[in-house]
Amino acid sequence: MYVTKFELRSRSAIFIVGLLFLIGCFPSNISAKDRGGKKPNIILIMADDLGWGDTGYNGNRIIITPALDEMAREGVKFNRFYSASAVCSPTRASVLTGRNPYRTGVFHANTGILRPEEVTLPELLKEEGYMTGHFGKWHLGTLTTKEKDANRGRVGNTKEYNPPALHGYDDAFVTESKVPTYDPMKKPSKRFDRKGWSYLKDGEEYTEYGTYYWDIDGNKVSNNLEGDDSRIIMDRVLPFIDEANNNEQPFFAVVWFHTPHMPCVAGPKHQEMYKDQGELMRNYAGCVTAMDEQIGRLRAYLKEVGKDSNTMIWFCSDNGPENGNPGSTAGFRDRKRALYEGGIRVPGVMVWPKQVKKGFETDIPCVTSDYLPTIMDVLNIDESKATNKLDGISLLSLLKGKMKERAEGIGFCINRKATYSDNRFKLYAENGQFELYDIVNDPYEEHNIINEDNEELTKLMTKQLRDFIESCKSSFDGDEYGTNSVEKLNQKWSDPLK
Repeated sequence: MYVTKFELRSRSAIFIVGLLFLIGCFPSNISAKDRGGKKPNIILIMADDLGWGDTGYNGNRIIITPALDEMAREGVKFNRFYSASAVCSPTRASVLTGRNPYRTGVFHANTGILRPEEVTLPELLKEEGYMTGHFGKWHLGTLTTKEKDANRGRVGNTKEYNPPALHGYDDAFVTESKVPTYDPMKKPSKRFDRKGWSYLKDGEEYTEYGTYYWDIDGNKVSNNLEGDDSRIIMDRVLPFIDEANNNEQPFFAVVWFHTPHMPCVAGPKHQEMYKDQGELMRNYAGCVTAMDEQIGRLRAYLKEVGKDSNTMIWFCSDNGPENGNPGSTAGFRDRKRALYEGGIRVPGVMVWPKQVKKGFETDIPCVTSDYLPTIMDVLNIDESKATNKLDGISLLSLLKGKMKERAEGIGFCINRKATYSDNRFKLYAENGQFELYDIVNDPYEEHNIINEDNEELTKLMTKQLRDFIESCKSSFDGDEYGTNSVEKLNQKWSDPLK
């Protein structure tokens, strides 16, 4: 009809028009926008020390989490979602790099930094036109060299100074590490408890907690810091979304809540919701529900501004529940700092209404290192831009309901512990001793099957684990980008199998 309307009778003219039409429909480098829609907004939410069994959708009968339960119904519920480590900082490094933290020198909490040589999600997404922001906990380096702050920040400490501004972020509202989950800048003068406390009453004496919020320019934030910490964080996220919308940019927001890392403190509203529980549980459950409300607030706001359909939201925890608090693993073995399931199997859900139109659950093992390659795949970012070796895989085919099993195993390391998991089996090593578990049939790791006619499987998985660790060591030793950061931080390699 196009040709008839304009009376293009010449064969050469028809050929040219047809060729131009084909070029317009099938560009050689098809971006997410070119596929017929705008690039999706991306939000990565993480709780701090939340156990696998601490959400309603995973069976908790005490803690109220309607927003997360709704996400689990509407999106993808990951029954085997793993944090890349059993403690905080390493898992966070994996989220932003797609790499196991043993490659990057973030071996443990308060150890190493997010090295400047690493290629990060905010850097990749800035190149794609995204506005990038980080809100809440950072824990990948210090935020000031001018005063004492949190765990590692101190006057003159430049070697660990490593704020979000150095890694592709446009905006930030961050702390180096933990804060109380209510009135985050304060602690009671006379009744401090590292696990938590009942919220400060009007007129009660308090002192500074000692961990501060900083903005993207390295300024200490002093306003709107009273009340629930999750609400304080979300109060910064929503204006960031507004700014991106006003600029007609897609946005990438990392929202790392402090909840429910100790000290757990719940405000009066959420304390009242759990008044029949003991004080420790009132504070723990209360701050989790307060966080859940802010996730619900975020989703409601996205719907209000018309951004809900094409926004993917991922939620998980950085590791299992802390020892000494009421957090639940729902029966999985051990807790934070352990590589048994209770230390690394964490709540995991995602929603993206435009892509995942009907909720489903999956038993395929997935890990925080999968975020970066998945997002690269969604946006059709050339693999060559991730210049360092990735440990994660793209989950895009899983989101489309087409993945049947994981093609590559997952390795974990911490201290003198290491594991390697595939779709069914898990090899566990601690202090040089090996164990083998059938995670599908024995998810609670009650029956070590290493000596039950599994010699060949044990040999195979032992080789896979050793190869994985050797690969991490090669990265650490400078095969990818040299040793400047290693030498600056005076880091040493520690073999988890010895």
